[in-house]
Amino acid sequence: MCGFAGFLDCESTTAAPDWERVLRGMGDRLYHRGPDEGGHWLDRDAGIGLAHRRLAILDLSPAGHQPMTSASGRYVIAFNGEIYNHLMLRAGLGERAWRGHSDTETLLAAFEAWGIERTLKASVGMFAFALWDRTERRLTLARDRLGEKPLYYGWQGRVFLFGSELKALRAHPAFIGDVDRDAVTQLLRHNAIGAPHSIYRGIRKLPSGTWLQIRDRARSEDEPRPTTYWSLAEVARRGLAEPFGGSPEEAVDLLETRLSEAIALQKVADVPLGAFLSGGIDSSTVVALMQSQADRPVRTFSIGFREQGYDEAEYAAAVARHLGTEHTELYVTPDEAMAVIPDLPKIWDEPFADSSQIPTYLVSQLARRNVTVSLSGDGGDELFGGYDRYFVTLGIWRKLGWLPARARRVGASALTCLQPAQWDRLLRPLPPAVRRKMTGDRLHKLAEMLSARNGPDFYRQMISLWKDPAAVVLGGGEPPSEVPEIGSDLFAYMMLHDGLHYLPTDILAKVDRAAMAVSLETRVPLLDHRVVELAWQLPPAIRTRDGRGKWPLRQVLYRHVPRRLIERPKMGFGVPIGDWLRGPLRGWAEGLLSEPRLRGEGFFDPVPIRRMWVEHQRGERQWHYYLWTVLMFQAWWELERTDDGRS
Repeated sequence: MCGFAGFLDCESTTAAPDWERVLRGMGDRLYHRGPDEGGHWLDRDAGIGLAHRRLAILDLSPAGHQPMTSASGRYVIAFNGEIYNHLMLRAGLGERAWRGHSDTETLLAAFEAWGIERTLKASVGMFAFALWDRTERRLTLARDRLGEKPLYYGWQGRVFLFGSELKALRAHPAFIGDVDRDAVTQLLRHNAIGAPHSIYRGIRKLPSGTWLQIRDRARSEDEPRPTTYWSLAEVARRGLAEPFGGSPEEAVDLLETRLSEAIALQKVADVPLGAFLSGGIDSSTVVALMQSQADRPVRTFSIGFREQGYDEAEYAAAVARHLGTEHTELYVTPDEAMAVIPDLPKIWDEPFADSSQIPTYLVSQLARRNVTVSLSGDGGDELFGGYDRYFVTLGIWRKLGWLPARARRVGASALTCLQPAQWDRLLRPLPPAVRRKMTGDRLHKLAEMLSARNGPDFYRQMISLWKDPAAVVLGGGEPPSEVPEIGSDLFAYMMLHDGLHYLPTDILAKVDRAAMAVSLETRVPLLDHRVVELAWQLPPAIRTRDGRGKWPLRQVLYRHVPRRLIERPKMGFGVPIGDWLRGPLRGWAEGLLSEPRLRGEGFFDPVPIRRMWVEHQRGERQWHYYLWTVLMFQAWWELERTDDGRS
């Protein structure tokens, strides 16, 4: 796991004596991603420079130093990630005089022998890289299939910049840094900014499963087009058309085999390795299979909170005791959690508003005290239909979707005839379990959703925060969030939507930035593409049962952990942001959301934001998720305007 950055200057050549200083500066911004060593490579004649920071995981010797040149001298690479099957790739490359045993050297040899696209398709792993072809004078950028590793790129004047994080691009003197207001609307709707957009105009994220090329002396109007080498949409379409034909028991057997193989590959490291353990289905399955392959206790890590409804640490500890792992847990106070908030804009580098970023950072920090690599259970919900919202959406749409639009509008008016606080008082006699699901805020949210045109639009409303963010962001329009057509199955649509958007944009970006901020590599076995392809082949009758998802994953887990330790209501990995905004964070938030400040900065219409703020403070509405999106932009913008924001 590392970080890299670079530039292709299509105008200047040898008349740029400060290029080495610029490269060092770009690399220095990524020190946290690779504290073990740094390097840079420069070809003045071509105008190309690569900078790299190394977190040594495989081959800790100088033979793993980057940027690395291929044996023939043709290719130079700056690489971030891990190729888990690189030893198998080596075996297919024949006898060679290898300098070391790093996966980076394997990649270079494969590029020379097989070409870029064949190598990408043969590689199993998580990665992003920049590859310079000295013969063709051509730059290649590529990203892994599911989007675990980040990669930004774009023209700034006549200079093409690229790198693992935006802070490295900002270190180049050509960087302009104009805010993309369309991207801000994405933030308000979905907590995060998805590929291909970034917070800056002209700077893009390379989409998952793609690669692009650009030649020296290219023109800035020549926008390179990504080429797809693996498509989740195609995997979904093929899986639905050619479903798994075996029995449910055979499906469970095959899933355990595929997961075990993925975990075995991802356990390979020359440094200490462990795993996050929340006590939920996904992380418990990963840890159970890790422990079944180990000859000593696996190191596991979890954090807890004393606040009711936010603590899963006791469940994680119970699973750890049963499996016999070497478990470390840390109970975090509200003050310790809130102490992270000032650093969030610098860690995530662009506005990011999933508040579970706070505990994710804290558990990464805990793990890094003991290990350099940690396996994670992310991806299970998107692959096996695990989110409750899938079933809620499907149930409501089946009951109401057939109604004419006018009838649904009448229903929406009925739901909004009472304020949320009035609904809460009216619903108070209901049992607590029902009351938690049927709050005044949720009824008003349902009223908004009833305007949907069809099932996919209904789900889009379900997962949206701000209903019309373009009306709040001054000068902002909303870019489309497209999902390829795969048929009429709404459940499949929702899973694909989240796999294409929510998973890489929110979940994986959250884990990558949190872990790399403390120089921790994370690996996600559930996102081995062979596991993903199997998951999409499983028919609905195997994937979900009794109104719950992840049936095959549960069956794998129950072979190792008793049901009683797992079966409980799903709990999010969150913090009580709503209470904090009314309490200890109130002054900080009030400063960022003051009407004069919002008007002066000119990004947002202050009227709806101030209304939400007042209603939240009075306890009339629970607007904390909406407000947090604006607060994370405001905190990022405050840092952006200072010298520290450029560091």
